[in-house]
Amino acid sequence: MTPTAIIVLDPGAFPSAQKLRAALPGAVLHGLAGRVAQADVPFSQTADHLRGLFREDTVIIAFCAAGIVIRSLAPVLGDKRAEPPVLAVSRDGQSVVPLLGGHHGANVLARQVAAVLDGHAALTTAGDAAYGISLDEPPQGWKVGNPEAAKPVMAALLAGQPVGLLQEAGECSWLSEAPFAETGTHMVLSTDRAAAGTLTDLVLHPPTLALGVGCARDCPPEELAELVSETLARNGLSEKSIALVASLDLKMDEPAVLALADRLDVPARFFTGAALEEQTPRLATPSEVVFKEVGCHGVSEGAALATVGEQGTLVVEKTKTANATCAIARLGTGIDARAVGRARGRLRIVGIGPGAAAWRTPAATRAVAEATDVVGYGLYLDLLGDLMSGKSRHESPLTTEEQRARLSLDLAAEGKSVALICSGDAGIYALATLVHELMEREDRDDWNRLDLAVEPGISALQAAAARIGAPINHDFCTISLSDLLTPWEDIERRLKAAAEGDFVVAFYNPVSKRRRTQLAAAREILLTGRPAETPVVLARNLGRAGEEVRVIPLGELTPDHADMLTMVLVGSSNSRHWNGRVYTPRGYARKMDPMQETGRN
Repeated sequence: MTPTAIIVLDPGAFPSAQKLRAALPGAVLHGLAGRVAQADVPFSQTADHLRGLFREDTVIIAFCAAGIVIRSLAPVLGDKRAEPPVLAVSRDGQSVVPLLGGHHGANVLARQVAAVLDGHAALTTAGDAAYGISLDEPPQGWKVGNPEAAKPVMAALLAGQPVGLLQEAGECSWLSEAPFAETGTHMVLSTDRAAAGTLTDLVLHPPTLALGVGCARDCPPEELAELVSETLARNGLSEKSIALVASLDLKMDEPAVLALADRLDVPARFFTGAALEEQTPRLATPSEVVFKEVGCHGVSEGAALATVGEQGTLVVEKTKTANATCAIARLGTGIDARAVGRARGRLRIVGIGPGAAAWRTPAATRAVAEATDVVGYGLYLDLLGDLMSGKSRHESPLTTEEQRARLSLDLAAEGKSVALICSGDAGIYALATLVHELMEREDRDDWNRLDLAVEPGISALQAAAARIGAPINHDFCTISLSDLLTPWEDIERRLKAAAEGDFVVAFYNPVSKRRRTQLAAAREILLTGRPAETPVVLARNLGRAGEEVRVIPLGELTPDHADMLTMVLVGSSNSRHWNGRVYTPRGYARKMDPMQETGRN
């Protein structure tokens, strides 16, 4: 999914931006720091931020004057065929101006934005203004065979010259507003054949072909790709009319299948063995061997036919190599790839940091924005604010971690895009390890085929250290004082090792309503290896309302100083409390003193 950034410089535009963000799946709201407090991603330098987004090929919708956007992006403008859509929107949302990428999605997006905000899309490209179409920007799924022909053909239409439309395949109702004739000096051809076209003949390829594929496990991606290319060429079909790559759900994680879909720039969709078996009466080459292996009599033909349904036909029977097969079916009116089969499930285990948007990584924000379903402890979901808009929310109590992990895996196995939310970093005393443990323990095929990744976040340890100075700038360790999952004997052994090693120690889960003795015991153990004056940082509600950071001596530390929202950082014997800051020297003094000595010489 192409990322979309909604830029807000003025709090007066925030309500319109919120409304728009709710209507655009995956959109992320970026706000000018100090002026827009509730943004998903804060920024300080507008021009630099816009240029960075543009370089990353991010769609930009900026609630500000068009001149600000133009002056900001002017230094990075280059190939107009490769630029992302860029829109300027007035503060009240009434005027929507596509500035860049008009024929690469900006005009379509401008109409969509205007409809959401009850505004007006100020389209300046000739075809859009006259007939509401762009020949080089056809609807979703359609592709242009020869883009260089779009401009002269559009110019002929606008000049009143006769332009013919020949429809071999696809539903061309989107062209109905333009004055096409039966014949003309220029022709537009809608076809799924591999037609060459000329400057006076524009070729449009509708999404009418379903490419069914099958392959052995770990089939070389190039083998499958070459088979498909050769099959299309041999049958005179255009790869630009392939609407999707379809296969058996056992192949959801097959690299060759996924690489093929990426190369063709189409979705990959999957069917169960039972769904493919229903196509057996329509198969040209049913196989008992395949049935015994995967539960259906044909994968490539079955997947292609399941995609096009009863109204479609098989146009290319199964062809194969040593490790791969492919077949092609056609639905003349066109295929909506999103409405058939199932997508590969996607699970992101996301660390959102302490909670403040400024401390949440852009990758974490994007993972949440792109999710259809978000799972987490209620407080963590609340911290996401408006980023939760339009999402299916699945919350559970604090102590039901296994339930949350299982639910996330099950939702993703249904083909959904899921974000499992953790505070701090997902891999530090959080749910990333539980998800992996469950997957290994149960070894379920539907879980193992998921697109799984962990998005890191700023941990409470890092946030506390940053707030107070540099206490963990030398060797340190983290210890959870919760004995719900770890026996106290193991925790005690680690505490003694930390005391002997003179590590800076970060205590997670220091105190709860039922656990009141562990922090005091930890203090006594650490006091065996460092002085009572050792600084202890107590950081509570970091990045949230009511944040509090203070420093006390280790000798005064009691359970009353902390709760489950408190990070406790205990310095080493070398840590210093100076001028309201805490830092741990790393040894630079040994370098500085000889330099000073040399300077005196």
